[in-house]
Amino acid sequence: MPPIDFSKLTELLQYQPEAPILFNSGLFLWLFLGFSSIYVLLQPHHRAKVIFVTLFSLYFYYKSSGWYFLLLVLATVVDYVLGWFIYDADQKVFKRLWMVINLILNLGLLAYFKYTNFFYEAWTEFSHQPYNPLPIFLPVGVSFYTFQSLSYTIDIYRGEIKPVKSILDYAFFVSFFPQLVAGPIVRAKDFIPQLYRPTIVTPEQFGRAIFLIGSGLFKKVVISDYLSVNFVDRIFDNPTLYSGLENLFGVYGYALQIYCDFSGYSDMAIGIALLLGFEYPVNFDSPYQSRNITEFWRRWHISLSSWLRDYLYISMGGNRKGIFRTYFNLFMTMVLGGLWHGAAWRFILWGVLHGGALVFHRVIRSYFSPGAYPTYRWLSQLITFHFVCFCWIFFRADSMEIAQQLLHQIATQFNPMLMLQFIEGYQNVLLVMLLGYTLHFLPRSMELQAENWIIRLPLVGKLAWLLAVILLMTQVQSAEVQPFIYFQF
Repeated sequence: MPPIDFSKLTELLQYQPEAPILFNSGLFLWLFLGFSSIYVLLQPHHRAKVIFVTLFSLYFYYKSSGWYFLLLVLATVVDYVLGWFIYDADQKVFKRLWMVINLILNLGLLAYFKYTNFFYEAWTEFSHQPYNPLPIFLPVGVSFYTFQSLSYTIDIYRGEIKPVKSILDYAFFVSFFPQLVAGPIVRAKDFIPQLYRPTIVTPEQFGRAIFLIGSGLFKKVVISDYLSVNFVDRIFDNPTLYSGLENLFGVYGYALQIYCDFSGYSDMAIGIALLLGFEYPVNFDSPYQSRNITEFWRRWHISLSSWLRDYLYISMGGNRKGIFRTYFNLFMTMVLGGLWHGAAWRFILWGVLHGGALVFHRVIRSYFSPGAYPTYRWLSQLITFHFVCFCWIFFRADSMEIAQQLLHQIATQFNPMLMLQFIEGYQNVLLVMLLGYTLHFLPRSMELQAENWIIRLPLVGKLAWLLAVILLMTQVQSAEVQPFIYFQF
């Protein structure tokens, strides 16, 4: 047995900015195996389990964002204390005061890390001054745990929950590593009661967890990462180097990539949490099968869209203040949701487009009843999908200039005669896209059948299936295709 190089092991366990820890990394697999063996021993003992998992979660966040994990610790302490201040306040004015302070601290923290350079750049453009970005590092997942923590204090303010008695239990809720860096956004009233129940993982739950982790790895690595590296990134880096046909399929590829990336990570998070005895609701429900934009937002990133509805849209008045105010609230919710995704005008435009589409659909729905004919369902689904794809262009492009170039190539350099060359040059990419979209558009019943098949397998069969996905993942990571470039002279 070769000697262990402790210096390299120490370096591997330290924060590495160029290699943050991910669920699909080999390091996480080994860490999780070690974590699980200790977790099994501690799970009957509530306090020991809470402390151990919280410490591991903080280490996991340290591996993602370095010493910014201390920011998570600070936010946890502040929100826990303010939660009790809100709950103990005798008069409504003091409850509101503590809630406002909580909002200022949380949203101020988020605004500093995420939007300082955005507003600074806007100011330099307005004042015609040179723009030099400030060296502000954006901690991974700060948007997710800020929203999660806010849901706790807002629910206390609304009288829907009581604050937890132990700060350790609250720290467990905020920092729980499966959903910490990329969601889903978990609410205290759904999660914390599970913390006090006996930790039991039934054979059915274990099988479902294995299915979710395996399918999440497949979507994240085999489809999303492969399309990103071998096709989508190349198109969006420089659209003018590619034909309109390639640009169009680059948009289709990105629509599949972002879905498989987000939903794949969510599936893995839900599966890992289930292995530890905690249940999360579904976060993505085949969103491209939607027949209108309202349905899309009921299926896409459900934990985020429901958070925006319950804590932003309803807080602004929802549909309680007249039809025009309802439209305004709906529109502004999506605009602010776009800004939450990123500090750039293109994200705001993305939110404007979705907000306008939601208002438009609500207006149309009040005058026209949707048809029940198969042709209508197919056509409405096609239109909704292509509208979402159009909006994704501004979400993915690094600048408005890149988005304009991509749209220009599709509109002016589209040559269907290149289709055979395109298929030949990108056959692997197209096969992956075909596989991804086929799986996405399968009926829900078929997905449940596949899940039940994995659940019914013996333990060896479940582990063999997961190992097969991991081996496929390693093969795909080493694959690369040559681009088919069409220059338009």
